[in-house]
Amino acid sequence: MQELIRNVGIMAHIDAGKTTATERMLFYTGVNTRIGEVDEGTSTMDWMEQEKERGITITAAATTCFWRNHRINIIDTPGHIDFTVEVGRSLRVLDGAVALFSGVEGVEPQSETVWRQADRYEVPRIAFVNKMDRPGADLDKCVAMIRDVLKANPVLLQLPIVENDEFLGVVDVICQKAYLYDNDRLGSEYSVAEVPGRLQVRLEKAREEMLEKLSEIDDELMETYLHGGEILASELKRVIRKGTLSQTILPVLCGSAFKNKGIQFILDAIVDYLPSPLDVSPYLAWTEDGQETQLIGSKEEPFSGLVFKIMNDPFAGQLCFMRIYSGRLHHGETILNSSKGKTERIGRILRLHANKREQLKHVEAGDICAVSGLKTASTGNTFTDPDAPVLFETIEVPTPVISVAISPRKKDDLKKMWFVFNQFTVEDPSLTVKLDNDTGEVILSGMGELHLEIVMDRAKREHNLDMSFSAPQVAYRETITRKASAVGKYVKQSGGRGQYGHVVLEISPLEGKEFEFENLTVGGIIPKEYMSSIEKGVKEALEKGVILGYQMLNIKVDLVDGSYHDVDSSELAFKLAASMAFKDAVKKANPIVLEPVMKVDVNVSPDHLGSVVGDLASRRGRVSTIDDRNDAKYIVAYVPLGEMFGYATNLRSMTQGRGYHNMEFFHYAPAPASIFEALKKTREKTVTEALYG
Repeated sequence: MQELIRNVGIMAHIDAGKTTATERMLFYTGVNTRIGEVDEGTSTMDWMEQEKERGITITAAATTCFWRNHRINIIDTPGHIDFTVEVGRSLRVLDGAVALFSGVEGVEPQSETVWRQADRYEVPRIAFVNKMDRPGADLDKCVAMIRDVLKANPVLLQLPIVENDEFLGVVDVICQKAYLYDNDRLGSEYSVAEVPGRLQVRLEKAREEMLEKLSEIDDELMETYLHGGEILASELKRVIRKGTLSQTILPVLCGSAFKNKGIQFILDAIVDYLPSPLDVSPYLAWTEDGQETQLIGSKEEPFSGLVFKIMNDPFAGQLCFMRIYSGRLHHGETILNSSKGKTERIGRILRLHANKREQLKHVEAGDICAVSGLKTASTGNTFTDPDAPVLFETIEVPTPVISVAISPRKKDDLKKMWFVFNQFTVEDPSLTVKLDNDTGEVILSGMGELHLEIVMDRAKREHNLDMSFSAPQVAYRETITRKASAVGKYVKQSGGRGQYGHVVLEISPLEGKEFEFENLTVGGIIPKEYMSSIEKGVKEALEKGVILGYQMLNIKVDLVDGSYHDVDSSELAFKLAASMAFKDAVKKANPIVLEPVMKVDVNVSPDHLGSVVGDLASRRGRVSTIDDRNDAKYIVAYVPLGEMFGYATNLRSMTQGRGYHNMEFFHYAPAPASIFEALKKTREKTVTEALYG
């Protein structure tokens, strides 16, 4: 029954305790007979060798557990910014999320990033403030940061019980009871007691704030509250659920995952407050002719599902992680990849538990599963009943910001290298591999140095492919700064039928979009059948760049004139003519180079603030804000990516190992003339060497 399903993700900043909390959930729900530990490399969810060694989550792992007769499908997502695509594509298919925050650090940089991703997909959330056993943990400060930084409306449902710096349990604001844990029983058992006297005032204040916020959501509750009537716990939970689903409030719980305290209450809150698949339906989709439609999400509707992740398993082959939105899917059934217009036959259907599988005969609306046998699937593809095709919104993939030139140490491994890295790009769409036709180099691009390092390590461990790579290269872009027009004419006559294509293009800078093409010709001076070829010729020139070979952005192209020949015109001729016209126009439009600028969050002690700010300035960084956070200085700066290589090492050196930073792509900005000239000289040298050796 769909009302008994919860599809939830665990999201947070790196090292906030996501995987530790998930391991406890698996233990308390009976999936695991022992508690896995991240630090010991024994966690179920961090199953990759690189995850065990580094103690971080790299890939989103899915599992299923049961609590209070509800099936909870959990996805544990990475916290490092380099693997943010894993968070985004997981949130795209989840119905709810648990946002974890460290009780010491509060809202951290990646907390903001994943919160924005959840906002993008309108995912209802509950919050869990973790690490309440740590010195310096401050629930009130963390809640204030959630309110001020994330612009959420937190409602405290629990208060911590701390005595002699020891975290003993929590006070339930709804039931007004204390729950005390026995440290010797792995958190499986706790006792219910009266609220300690010293916490009575704080409890009354928290309850008053909770009732005020809930009264704003529900008129019936407001009536009871204003007249001083008795409010039952069941009534409070009903309104909390209502507010959570509408995202007008954020229920906040607290505890310590590492010390096994408070996890059962997260499971209760998932069941009580987060939505079932029925609560978030109907689902928006589009028909073949582009019309909006809605799916109720029932088992009786035709089948539809979305592939949100692809993984290559050494035993099962390619596995497609799929969210089922409507209908039923059976083993051996033929379905349609409506994103690509191709039919496929289902191999096996598997229920996931990290890297372990359970084979199923069928799945139905609301389920998350893995499917084998889909050869045409890509991340974000919609699969449907062949007789009832629809398309769901696809998944946003961030643009790679860092590149390296790669090559196998053994020349015989060249073919193997292409196979392996193409396989990696199918799994991870934020990773790209392409051949630079001008230099002959194979360019691997990703989200950060750690991202590329993990990929290279996987190639060696999983495929015995030993690679060499150059220093990282920045993924620069090109654009124009003024309007220009040019004529492209491709005429070729060599006996028999010739080639004729003639276009006049006008290009101009474009804000907010990478590219736009518009046909402004009238009277059929160029037949419609050639329009796609003209646009294709422009797009190919865009991708290859005109000045330095970097992809071009923010350009509007208008087709304003041209002509055709009844016999000699062809799609190829118009494609080449468009490419010629575009390149000539760009050269007249004052082209410039754009460089990726990163938002850099740095956390340092006050003693090192001056040296860190000075170092950022020397990297052409612009410091935006400097705030106080937990006796440390929190710096937000915007720095060109080209100046940030090796920064982690320098920061550790400047701060005696105590400073740390987080970095994410912010936008592209014009590069200084000195950068443009240096890139131009490098390109000229590279091309010369490639041509003449």
